[in-house]
Amino acid sequence: MALEAINGATSLTIGGSADLTGSNLTMTSQTAPIAAGNFKGRYLHYGIREHGMAAAMNGIALHGGFIPYGGTFLVFSDYARGGMRLSALMGLPVIYVLTHDSIGLGEDGPTHQPVEHLAMLRATPNLNVFRPADIIETAECWEIALREKATPSVLALSRQALPMLRAVPGDENLSARGAYVLREAKGPRDVTLLATGSEVEIAVAAADKLLSEKGIAAAVVSMPCWEKFEAQDESYQSKTLGSAPRIAIEAAGRLGWDRWMGPRGSFIGMQGFGASAPAGELYKHFGITAEHVVAEALRLAGHHKGERGR
Repeated sequence: MALEAINGATSLTIGGSADLTGSNLTMTSQTAPIAAGNFKGRYLHYGIREHGMAAAMNGIALHGGFIPYGGTFLVFSDYARGGMRLSALMGLPVIYVLTHDSIGLGEDGPTHQPVEHLAMLRATPNLNVFRPADIIETAECWEIALREKATPSVLALSRQALPMLRAVPGDENLSARGAYVLREAKGPRDVTLLATGSEVEIAVAAADKLLSEKGIAAAVVSMPCWEKFEAQDESYQSKTLGSAPRIAIEAAGRLGWDRWMGPRGSFIGMQGFGASAPAGELYKHFGITAEHVVAEALRLAGHHKGERGR
């Protein structure tokens, strides 16, 4: 939906996919395919060639005059890795649309379910990794990526449908801050829930349960882009993260999260590879649920209240 609006507003974008157009949803009504003898289109069918796609997009960006974006599954960023690293090294505003970004893709199983890939991409210098939580954040992250002049972007997008967690935005692009308080606690925070992408929905559900069933005040912080949050001043970071214990929720590996969780924090996510089952069953199997968040929050908040009592 975001791309339909973007491609209708500008003719500068050239899209594509590594043989996953129907899954990545990177083709819109404005983007007819480029083919032999017909170069009027704005869409490239790259075939099962992630590295070739990344290399070609680098060339398009180096040529100038166009904004290239290309799609594949997040797990297949392994195959595009060399080209993506060169995008970052050369400072090229290439946009990588990496869908099916977690165990939520379901029955294709662990060969297709990314676990370590977000950490790998976040470790890459000069690469913005966006994992939006809903349609509003997705549009905001696309806006940021399109405005970049010397930094490539990753848009890590879920397969499963997600609810809209924010009202229609005002003038400020909140995702440009990298992280922001999506839902403040009712009163002083007992715990802060940090999440990205499809797990922000779980954090919101957990915060509701904590307040209504346990009387625990939880704030929810959405973190669509660590790189942008790292660039904020210390006062904004401290205000956003708060001083209460923090729980990080992401259906991926833990690496990198300890910086934001702090020494008293807890992580709810993947400890190994995935499995083959429907998304809902997998989230329950691996404990990435609102109920697990509530149990962990009760443990941390109780300890926190005990410290405040002393």
